[in-house]
Amino acid sequence: MKRRRGPRIFQEIATPLVRVVGNDLKGRVEMTDHDRHPDHLWISVDPGFGLRVVVSVNTWSHRNADAGFDPRVRLGILRGNWNEFPERGFSECRSFSYEDLPGQDAVDYRPLERVVLEQLLLDRVVTAAMIEVWGAPYHRDHPGIHQIHSRSASCAVAESREGLDGALRFYFREERRTETLLFKFCGQ
Repeated sequence: MKRRRGPRIFQEIATPLVRVVGNDLKGRVEMTDHDRHPDHLWISVDPGFGLRVVVSVNTWSHRNADAGFDPRVRLGILRGNWNEFPERGFSECRSFSYEDLPGQDAVDYRPLERVVLEQLLLDRVVTAAMIEVWGAPYHRDHPGIHQIHSRSASCAVAESREGLDGALRFYFREERRTETLLFKFCGQ
């Protein structure tokens, strides 16, 4: 996998997906300056090249709410164990799909209220030793990753983007366990 380093890392990415691995996790709920409640939680991660990456995770769907559908994000968790941590850094990805994950067919997706999902994510940020993230890169005032969810068609989005799913995998020292968090919206 091709690795890139430097302050403008995501501006030169040739693929629509990246994979980032890092530690020193910090989380916070998005602060909003409009009348709607926040719909993202931000996780800041250190991938090991002197520049933090911000992961933007949807905790609510304004698109579904505006269209009259259930706005809650549905969360599924794949549990596993690790033998060793993956190497910190980032790489371009050609594809990432929930359908290709072993055990995904048995995952139970549960709709969560925004504040419940925020707290669940913040709890993992505090207790995890490392995170692995798949998603779409962006670069504003900092490098970031978003689209951390299934990209198949949903109630409010007719277009399907196969092979471009995003997910979070948390690595915990306790029992050398992992949790891969998979996110879906109404209709997925």
